[in-house]
Amino acid sequence: MDTGTHIVMGVALGGLATLDPAVQQDPTLFHAVLVGTIAGSHAPDFDTVMKLRNNATYIRHHRGISHSVPAVIFWGIFIAGIIYMFVPQVNFLHLWLWTFLAVILHVFVDIFNAYGTQAYRPFTHKWIAHGFINTFDPYIFTLHIAGIGAWVLGANPGYTWLIIYAVITLYYIKRYMDKREITKKIKDYFPDTESIATSPTIKQNYWRVAITTKDKFYVGTVGNGHIEIIDEFDRLPLPDSDIMEVAKKDKNIAAFLNFSPVYRWEINDFDDFTEVRLIDLRYRSKGHYPFVAVVQIDDNGNVMSSYTGWIFSEQKLQSKLYVEESPI
Repeated sequence: MDTGTHIVMGVALGGLATLDPAVQQDPTLFHAVLVGTIAGSHAPDFDTVMKLRNNATYIRHHRGISHSVPAVIFWGIFIAGIIYMFVPQVNFLHLWLWTFLAVILHVFVDIFNAYGTQAYRPFTHKWIAHGFINTFDPYIFTLHIAGIGAWVLGANPGYTWLIIYAVITLYYIKRYMDKREITKKIKDYFPDTESIATSPTIKQNYWRVAITTKDKFYVGTVGNGHIEIIDEFDRLPLPDSDIMEVAKKDKNIAAFLNFSPVYRWEINDFDDFTEVRLIDLRYRSKGHYPFVAVVQIDDNGNVMSSYTGWIFSEQKLQSKLYVEESPI
């Protein structure tokens, strides 16, 4: 989920914590728990700091180890421990439990959007992306804002959030059923389907899909149960060539390949260099595929420049490549 939603979910858990008799009877513990749930609900995304290094590092590791099983355990103990240093009189067990729950909830909700996480590390490095909840879902966010408003106006926080989370649970079930129906329709339409990447939109009955069959990639939409194929590409493996071997060793290309399961590739020859471009097919937007990885290799087999990330115009991409190759 997005940062704003994770923060309001932290507030919500702080309200739910008032159902805990220990928290309810100790105002100091309540405030400590509220700080813990807000910090814990955002902690796994502290890896955003890796953007300061470069995009390749960020893309390769964001929602990776920071969302893993060991990290979830670490964040709960670490955050609760820091808070406890300032208020050692509170019950540490209850402080840790609610903080830990906030971290777990963060990672749990992240597996349902199209980006996904490596939540099952170290058991597997596979990206888990169920793709039936928006990264920013206005319905979920609005329900949280309504709950915060009701709390401010004097509603019982514990029961308020209990009701709201019951509604959100039903919403998740509905979206799961919607995706299951879409998956069934696509498999009926393309019997040789191997995988389907779904990406919901703000419109409840409108989804983006990237379909992988034995020989093809199909990109399209599903609206009100109707499948519309927009683009079709041959499913071709990366060529076994010297240029591609050089490209795969580049940090930006390697980060892309680690993250993107559905992509096409292009190799373009220019006067004094060759460009390898990989294009993720899951995120089509306004006729454009904005998530790419590009490497430019000179005639001697040396990498001149490379980039991976979200780009919405060719001009912007070229400026990024220029920055990457320019000395700092």
